[in-house]
Amino acid sequence: MAVIAVFNQKGGVGKTTTTLNVAASLALLERNPIVLDLDPQAHVSLALGVRHPPGNASIAAFFRDKTPLDRLMRRLGNGIRLLPGHADLSKIDAMLGGTPGVAGSLKKGLEATLAWEDAPILVDCAPALGVLSLNALCAADRVLIPVTSDFLSIQGLNRLDLALNVLEGPLRRRIPRRVVMTRFDEGKPQCREALASLKSRYGENLCETRIQDDPALSESPAHGMDIFAYSSDSPGAHDYRLLTMELLSKGFFQ
Repeated sequence: MAVIAVFNQKGGVGKTTTTLNVAASLALLERNPIVLDLDPQAHVSLALGVRHPPGNASIAAFFRDKTPLDRLMRRLGNGIRLLPGHADLSKIDAMLGGTPGVAGSLKKGLEATLAWEDAPILVDCAPALGVLSLNALCAADRVLIPVTSDFLSIQGLNRLDLALNVLEGPLRRRIPRRVVMTRFDEGKPQCREALASLKSRYGENLCETRIQDDPALSESPAHGMDIFAYSSDSPGAHDYRLLTMELLSKGFFQ
């Protein structure tokens, strides 16, 4: 069981798109991925065609009612297994924020019910460092951080990098991370400058693969499809294939 948190504190950077399409690429490779939707907006669930699940059949039931995670899992037609998100997740900070040890709940839940799984688990995090995202980071073996070329996105990445460094102390372990540039346009000076800056700061932790600014990537969720089902020959599909193979070659999902 390898747990990968997909996270950036800045929204709109392709976090859900990356979770969706890396999972879909892994499914095509018969890796039987699991997607855990920890975002109250439940966008990755919607993008996978799961609309308006009841709260007691979503990941919210794990935090609220202690429902075992394996009972909440849905097997989808594209080979992905999903633990759906729900709007009730927005209440978890208020409900559990002061509970001692709450940040370790997800890790314990995964170990209790899915430790036997020889499959990657991708966690689509909410774009905020609250109870839910802390649970994802504490449970994660590694963190995948999508970032675009705009200033606020890169600031979100830098803040997250510092937060992970701080979190490593209490966890008493290193949290490996990889940064991937999304919505990249080689023809834009801003993208080229941001790439150079990220290479300088993050070095080998920056993925070699960059995700192009492909309209098909934003269109496919409206149809409840990943990019491979929607437009398998698109630049976005090509890039997410390459990204998945790069991460596999680096042992990211082990």
